[in-house]
Amino acid sequence: MNASTLSTAVDEVDNNTRVLSLVASVPEIISSSVIHELEPVDDAHYNMSHNRRGVAAVFNHRKFLHASERKGTDADCDNIRQVLIYLQFEVRVYDDLTRKEIKQVLDDLAEEDHKNSDCFLVVIMTHGDDDVLHAKDGTFNVDRLWENFIGDSCPSLLGKPKLFFIQACRGSSFDTGVHFSQCMKQVAKTVVPCAMQELSQPSIVPGCPKSSIQYAIPSMADLLVMYSTYKGHYSWRNPSTGSWFIRALCDELREHGNSKELLQLLTSVSRRVAYEFQSNVPNNSQIDCQKQMPCIVSMLTRRIYFSKK
Repeated sequence: MNASTLSTAVDEVDNNTRVLSLVASVPEIISSSVIHELEPVDDAHYNMSHNRRGVAAVFNHRKFLHASERKGTDADCDNIRQVLIYLQFEVRVYDDLTRKEIKQVLDDLAEEDHKNSDCFLVVIMTHGDDDVLHAKDGTFNVDRLWENFIGDSCPSLLGKPKLFFIQACRGSSFDTGVHFSQCMKQVAKTVVPCAMQELSQPSIVPGCPKSSIQYAIPSMADLLVMYSTYKGHYSWRNPSTGSWFIRALCDELREHGNSKELLQLLTSVSRRVAYEFQSNVPNNSQIDCQKQMPCIVSMLTRRIYFSKK
């Protein structure tokens, strides 16, 4: 994809410069003497052989009481919903919720039994600022998204991947980019067999003997958060075609979701956003031709493959 071939519609940023209120909700460190039983496939891979892939909650925010409308987010919502269904998630879409409603949905999700699920996933598309996200009626701390699911707050997700994808601004700075030229050299290529081109997927051997070993894991283990941009910066969205980040994420999941390891796939998402997009605001030279760099915060302890069931 070339930046010059993108839609001519003017890009926008997922930020509202006026923050009306902030509801702080930072979780305390969770401690417990309860011993939970975990059954990983092996030390290298998460167990993705449960009956269900898991719940994928999509929070789609278009209209606000205190901020501008996020045009283009419905295209993002349709896109991510379709690709998550393709990956066999149970997708639930929530439109324009208030802070109280978001809290209630997250509380209810944490109360559900995820024992027969591989993982849990949340996508939120909204306005944002430094460490806060916008609901329909105000702001809330970004940590509120996952505080119900870390440690032993949700026992049925303990030891399972909890994945959060956030399309929102994280500040008001622009990334002007760095110009460079690249010299391509012809080099001898070694042909690699197809089976060796990706990280090996787990082999599940039925009937393997089980042994009980008691150990502790960190409260924040098995959590991944991917932001559409890095701290302090704007995140771009096209009113016609949707946000750069969600488009790149959906393209990668659609093309390689059943074959690539997740972190390898998300690195490709970052590369797409970084190299294939730049802002198109021709009537404002100060914000035209700007760049964006997604940010991955991973506390995963094993590899993830969304192999077909």
